Amino acid sequence: MAISVEDSVIARITKGGEKFEILVDPKKALDVKAGKEVPLDDLVVSQEIYEDSGKGLRASEDKINKAFGTNDAKTIIYKIIRQGEVQLTTEQRREIVENKRKAIAATIAKQGINPQTGLPHPIDRIERAMEQAKVRVQIELDPEEQVESTLESIQSIIPIKFEKITLAIKIPPQFAGKCSSVIRNFGKMIKEEWKNDGSYLCIIEVAGGMQQDIYDKLNSITHGQFEVKKT
Repeated sequence: MAISVEDSVIARITKGGEKFEILVDPKKALDVKAGKEVPLDDLVVSQEIYEDSGKGLRASEDKINKAFGTNDAKTIIYKIIRQGEVQLTTEQRREIVENKRKAIAATIAKQGINPQTGLPHPIDRIERAMEQAKVRVQIELDPEEQVESTLESIQSIIPIKFEKITLAIKIPPQFAGKCSSVIRNFGKMIKEEWKNDGSYLCIIEVAGGMQQDIYDKLNSITHGQFEVKKT
């Protein structure tokens, strides 16, 4: 669905001394700059190519073709976004950076543990460590692409490392069907077995920081009627 003009920002490029502008969704335009595929209808207000979008002055077909070697609007739109500049407001930039900061911290909390205790760090502790280490979140990059560098930066602030653990899990028959599908979503299944009485046993490899999430999820389903131990 195309966005409204009020919610859009300008993406701009100068080629051959001529300026070209389009009106885009700010977050989805950044996704495109990061290499993601975004449907055109979700990306732009319209497929109009402007010389000056503020004045509603459209670029001529001759100028467009001379600058881009084509008049295909889709090709030109993606080229303007990828090669040009997306004009974010200060507030938009701040919001996007903050959301990515939280996503980075959440990923580290799920994948990392405190080697001194074997337990994950709370997200707010990781965020404070990021602040102390002066981690600079890159607005153009996905959070996943910034996890490793962030981890290296905060290791001097808090003891943390990424570690895989294996858990042996046993679920009683009345909860086995629902729990088995949930467990598979948490990590790499090493072994699973259905007993004659309908109970479910498995061994799964997960990120160290996911251990509490697994406990909480299984507890909510079985009301505490399950067994988990590290192997």
